[in-house]
Amino acid sequence: MPEVAVATPVLVPTSETSEAQRSQVVPLASQEQATEVLAKTTHDPHVLPTFSRSQSPILYLPPLLSSLPVDVAPLQYPVSSPAFSSPSVPRPLSTESRLPSIDKASLALHRALHHFRPVTEEYAETPYAEAFNWDELELPADEEREWYCVVFRSKRREGSDGGPLYEADKKAHEEAVSNGGLILYWYGTPHPVTGLNLATCIWQSRAHAAAANSRPHHIRAMRLAAASYERYELERHRLRKVKGETRLRIEPYDGGDVGW
Repeated sequence: MPEVAVATPVLVPTSETSEAQRSQVVPLASQEQATEVLAKTTHDPHVLPTFSRSQSPILYLPPLLSSLPVDVAPLQYPVSSPAFSSPSVPRPLSTESRLPSIDKASLALHRALHHFRPVTEEYAETPYAEAFNWDELELPADEEREWYCVVFRSKRREGSDGGPLYEADKKAHEEAVSNGGLILYWYGTPHPVTGLNLATCIWQSRAHAAAANSRPHHIRAMRLAAASYERYELERHRLRKVKGETRLRIEPYDGGDVGW
């Protein structure tokens, strides 16, 4: 089996990235293949993990959930929960920074996203609505809300060095969390054959995503990344929860405000 390409997270995708800025989207560090230790131990998501070569591909890394406000109690899963005990499900990670606030419906989504994962190894080339386990995530039936999703599909330029950009990406991510709105940041690993990868963010609103695009660390990170990618594409989607239902719907973004 071919060795897997490096684990390559990207700059937190935001909403209104301009064409010029899209040519400067930032990756994290270029690395050797991630070991399962990353998924199974308590780990600072912004500290470079230990890497080793392996015959088994690491298909994706754990969901990275924004830490909740100080006054919001985190959800306590039993040790038997798949989000923490299953050998096939990476344990969720959290950020150092905390969200300043979160509404009730977004809190329910945050808790459901502890179980967020792809359902195919080909997620980088699969439609967003079909690439993840949306139909397994449940929210209370009485909630009704929309969230804004940004998807970044990419292929790193061969030989590009992401090391110097890692700190910039870390700061941009934590900046996005502390300024509010970012619920989840998830990224895969490059496909062992095509080299294609996917990262996604889920925001409380489109306005939050647009605001993050103008923050200083985000701007600095973009300026460091001009030559890092061979190809990249941005997609935008609505994540909808309809009152009376417990499941989520994914729809292409068709303009206008999303969330609040």
